[in-house]
Amino acid sequence: MKKIIYGLILATILLYSSCAVQKNTGNAAKEEWISLFNGKDLNDWIVKIHHHETGDNYGNTFRVEEGLIKVRYDQYDSFNNRYGHLYFKQPFSYYHLVVEYRFTGIWRKDAPEYTLKNSGVMLHSQDPRTMPREQDWPISVEMQFLAGLGDGKPRPTGNMCSPGTDVVYNGKIDPRHCINSSSQTYEGEQWIRAEAIVLGDSLITHIINGDTVLQYTQPQIGGGVANNYDPKIKIDGKLLSSGFIALQSEGQEIDFRKVELLNLEGCMDPRSKHYKSYFVKDDPSACE
Repeated sequence: MKKIIYGLILATILLYSSCAVQKNTGNAAKEEWISLFNGKDLNDWIVKIHHHETGDNYGNTFRVEEGLIKVRYDQYDSFNNRYGHLYFKQPFSYYHLVVEYRFTGIWRKDAPEYTLKNSGVMLHSQDPRTMPREQDWPISVEMQFLAGLGDGKPRPTGNMCSPGTDVVYNGKIDPRHCINSSSQTYEGEQWIRAEAIVLGDSLITHIINGDTVLQYTQPQIGGGVANNYDPKIKIDGKLLSSGFIALQSEGQEIDFRKVELLNLEGCMDPRSKHYKSYFVKDDPSACE
């Protein structure tokens, strides 16, 4: 008799679990995107500009107008290598990022020539609060944005640049500071959709207007370009499995109208109500 009761209990538990899994997986494919930019203000963001302390938005460089994040220099007396970055308040590890941007026609002529129609978004960046006042570039991996210069020469966007970092490209660490993508050249002030699929310290994929244009692996601390950093932060060879996301300012006006993120790390237990079928990195604590 006891065996029959235990059997019925076990069957009931299995039936309940099966129904729970079906119920949870029915919604599991629905993607839960996060808008990092709320369209109203920069309260969720941290500014760091070269020559200034973290939090000092010199010259109102980063501002919100008309529902856009705008990078502007109309309150600057001189550029003075004031490379700036606007960081979202928390780090991420496994994620799909979407940024829509457009260049304006205005460029600071006292900025370095290479900054003309040049900006980007930093991935796996160090915490801006660990940057000394005189550190110019954050230790990070940059998805570089470029536009054509109207001279008929190719100038792809969605490239990879590596301030204070290295990446593995075609099976080995690539010594170049920037690696060009395979994107076409975009002229003028059109909106461009840039996406980065970042999988911790393994694979990073760049996508421009729906086309995959670059892939590389094993982002890690190393290389040059970043200067005046705290040496305790720059541990060469350390893989970058997570970090902050930052929008760049380096002399060229640019607008951002969308900054959205799909977290790819979470509960991978299909019995949990928090389960999502698109997660690629398990976080058991998210199942609770």
